[in-house]
Amino acid sequence: MFTTASASATLPKDLFRAIEDLKKELNAIVLAHYYQEPDIQDIADYIGDSLGLSQKAAATDAEVIVFAGVHFMAETAKILNPDKLVLLPDLDAGCSLADSCPPTEFSKFKAAHPDHIVVSYINCTAEIKAMSDIICTSSNAVKLVNQIPPEQPIIFAPDRNLGRYVAAQTGRDLVLWQGSCIVHETFSEKKMLQLKMEYPNAEIVAHPECEEAILHHAHYIGSTTALLKYVESSEIEQFIVVTEAGIIHQMEKQVPHKLFIPAPPDANCQCNECPHMRLNTLEKLYLAMKNRTPEITLPADIQKKALVPIQRMLTMSA
Repeated sequence: MFTTASASATLPKDLFRAIEDLKKELNAIVLAHYYQEPDIQDIADYIGDSLGLSQKAAATDAEVIVFAGVHFMAETAKILNPDKLVLLPDLDAGCSLADSCPPTEFSKFKAAHPDHIVVSYINCTAEIKAMSDIICTSSNAVKLVNQIPPEQPIIFAPDRNLGRYVAAQTGRDLVLWQGSCIVHETFSEKKMLQLKMEYPNAEIVAHPECEEAILHHAHYIGSTTALLKYVESSEIEQFIVVTEAGIIHQMEKQVPHKLFIPAPPDANCQCNECPHMRLNTLEKLYLAMKNRTPEITLPADIQKKALVPIQRMLTMSA
């Protein structure tokens, strides 16, 4: 079980049991992204990528949603459930990609392309969603763009790497906002190829947020859920995983006989772990449920505007 020397004396000894009790007391559901620490993944009622989490948030009848992820994910759950209590264990759990697209600057960018519709990756703030026509995720971006008439010009925001991948897959000439994710831009092509030499039988599986040079070497490219399904069904026994290392916990649980090697970052650090995702801990999750805070709140007009492109995504993804 997860404990630390600095943990509050008021914390129960068995956090797993205490959280389960609070779920029943509050009629709460714990939603967790694959990039959360293993303890949080193990206590979650549902683990998924951004699309799956959005679909689950839209469908749940729980009165309280505890979102173990980052701020934009909890915002999305609140937009889909304006009358429910949505909790985020640590309000500082932000997103470098969302931060790379300031609403004021994006508004000017959008105004410079008045005939374009805006397709925004879900990894953006509620304000950016409110300025968008369609929200997408890495698992459905290609499918959604393919549904847009070919004569309709498109702005794709905020991730330039995912945008390039979608453009290549669809043949569309997308106008890209130049945002990026610190985790997916940190992988070293040189170190990855050196690792491939050490494990010649391993396949490289990568998230489409990675840079083009990385994707060029990948045997399979997909969202976190798609990567998980691929390694489960593949006959290959070894994989170099080029995305946030948290997904490896689920891979090892689903197919424990296979070997999963996290791709190395460019620096000598654990840069393949999202520092924002890792701000959430089991203790913080428990305290959030116990104290009913930190709560996600949004202006009503932003919620209303942002709901429209999210609902379009859910409809077009069906």
